[in-house]
Amino acid sequence: MARTMWSGVISFGLVSVPVGLFTATEEHEPSFHQFAEGSTDRIRYKRVIERTGEEVDYGDIVKGVERNRKYVMVTDEELKEVAPGRSRALEVSGFTELDDIDPIYFNKAYYLAPAGPENKKTYALLRDAMADTHRAGIGTLVMHGKQHLAAIRVSGKVLVLETLFFADEVRDPKKLLDNLPRETSFNKGEFAMATQLIKGMDEQWKPDRYRDTYTDRVNGLIDAQFSGHEVQQADEAPQATNVVDLAEALRRSVDSARRGGPHRTKGGHAGGPYRTSRAAKRTSGTKRAAKKGAAKTTAKKAPTSKANAKKTTAGNSRRASKAS
Repeated sequence: MARTMWSGVISFGLVSVPVGLFTATEEHEPSFHQFAEGSTDRIRYKRVIERTGEEVDYGDIVKGVERNRKYVMVTDEELKEVAPGRSRALEVSGFTELDDIDPIYFNKAYYLAPAGPENKKTYALLRDAMADTHRAGIGTLVMHGKQHLAAIRVSGKVLVLETLFFADEVRDPKKLLDNLPRETSFNKGEFAMATQLIKGMDEQWKPDRYRDTYTDRVNGLIDAQFSGHEVQQADEAPQATNVVDLAEALRRSVDSARRGGPHRTKGGHAGGPYRTSRAAKRTSGTKRAAKKGAAKTTAKKAPTSKANAKKTTAGNSRRASKAS
């Protein structure tokens, strides 16, 4: 079983459910190291005193915060002493509609599991009651020395805990962005075509249809560099649509959506296939040609009529020529 990230008790009303918390997601990007250019010498970071350059052991480092041009130092023990919820309790303060939570508040997902066989019934009761009422539980917990706001929701047969950003951690777009469009007028045709295009591109959410193609390309780059092959460069990003051409771009997009055409990104969905390098394509073409040649030889040996044999040989030759 996976390692528990946190263990404690979910309490709602007078009911308590001992649970364990497990990471629900993982990263899949390659892990890069840093090297001095032109060599394979690794770059290492050291903890040094800014003023003297003297290296410091990790155990001799304390945390500090600047206040009015002065520094206040605190130790890990002092931080633990003031940490809220040291009883490892996740108390649900209320239940809310999951759709009422703006997705911008969601931070990281974890699976919740019963702490033991004797806790399965209360776990299932909470899960099924939440699913029936379409609600998410809201509460707080302390994990890794930090208090987290959390939402507990149902996903199939498991309870999922989503850590949330606190309100003061989400930046106000009105203060941050000064170039947002305000009241904007569209002609009826533009607005109608935009809504029609959105409806025409409607699809059911299936996460396995999408793939991190950039990571695929990075891994392809690494493989190509290792084997000495060329790497095909990615396409440039599309240019911004000119306001003058907006109606025409919308019309062509709607027509393409009706025909089921390539109205999405090149290569299909975000999970479209990784485009191989030119060298890889040449290798693939050579293999296909070899297979065609083998088929040609087999066809010659087969007991077919002379006319069929000529047709088969000619067809295979043309296909092998195209493949190469």
